[in-house]
Formats: sequence, C-alpha cells, structure tokens
Amino acid sequence: MLDVRRGELLALLGLTMVAVAASAWRPADMLTWVMEAAPVLVGAAVLILTHRRFPLTPLTLRLLFLHALVLLLGAHYTYAQVPVGFWAAEAFDLARNHYDRFAHVIQGFVPAILVREILLRTSPLYPGKWLFVVVASICLAFSAFYEMIEWWSAVIYGASAEAFLGTQGDPWDTQWDMFLALLGAVTAQVLLSRAHDKALERL
Repeated sequence: MLDVRRGELLALLGLTMVAVAASAWRPADMLTWVMEAAPVLVGAAVLILTHRRFPLTPLTLRLLFLHALVLLLGAHYTYAQVPVGFWAAEAFDLARNHYDRFAHVIQGFVPAILVREILLRTSPLYPGKWLFVVVASICLAFSAFYEMIEWWSAVIYGASAEAFLGTQGDPWDTQWDMFLALLGAVTAQVLLSRAHDKALERL
C-alpha cells in the first residue's frame, strides 16, 4: 500500500513538473509567472521533503495536483487573460473574465482539505463543528494573507504587478477574493469530509 501511495505521489509530481514547464513556455508576463508559479514549486518541494514522515492521503494529493494546474494556467496567461474565462464570459454574458474568481474558490477548497488533514493528525481536534470552524478560519486567514502579498507586490513593483493583481478594475476585488476562498473552504468540508475521513482511516 505504501508503494502504491509513493508511486502516485511520484506520478503526480512528474505531471506537475510537466505542467510547470508548459506554463513557463513563453508566458504572457514573466514576473507574473514567477509570482503565481512559486507556490506550486514550493509546495512540490515540501511534499518531496515530508512524504516519508508525513504522507498525505491520495485525496489530498489529487486535490493539490488540480490546484497546481489552476495556478499554472493562470500563471501562463495571467488570470485576467485565461481563454476559458473569456469563453465563460461570452457564454454566460459576464462583464469580466472570472477565471480569477474560480481560482480563489479553489484557493479555499483545496487548502481546506489539506488543513483538515494536518489538524486531524497533529492536534486534539476531531471531526465536528469546531474542526469545521477552525479549518474555514485558517483558510480565510490564508486568503487574507495572500491579499497582503498582492498589496506588497503592488508597493514594490508598481505598475509591473498589475497583471499579478488581476483586479480588472473591480474596487471590491479583494473582498470578493476572500469571500470566495471562504466559500470554497466551506464547500469542500461539506462535500468531502466523509470521503476524507475514510481516506484518513485507510492511511
């Protein structure tokens, strides 16, 4: 069983590196690519360093892989220019490219399961209301911290960081981003808690 999990981890890491290479090929804005792809590269390194003493469930690994793909697609085009976002805007008569909105839902959805797993395995918390609230709160705090990173980037790089910010002229973009991350964290726990508990039992 351990060999199977290790094999899946290696396969997902390999596919992630392929996606990184594809994303890095002639990106729309190199500075934006570096800032958006950095969490994927750091996360992959952490997984490699910790997988022996703290292996994650297959469910969490697969979600992390999907999150990496979302980030790398946004990194390649910049979030405001992802083609699928323009398709959705045209199909549903939207006023803007909403790929960044989708990405912020995922920013809450996937980390919620990762945080839930870490807390259940390392803290006195157990499945229930308090775990639900703590996980959602941590995800919201992470989203708020990410918004501060965007703010600091704007201060440091000025207009060069505009593609990274991806506000598309929306004065409420920061608030929307945090709300959608919270929504993603709540949705993940509602939909996946039982499956996650079973995956933890098998682990």
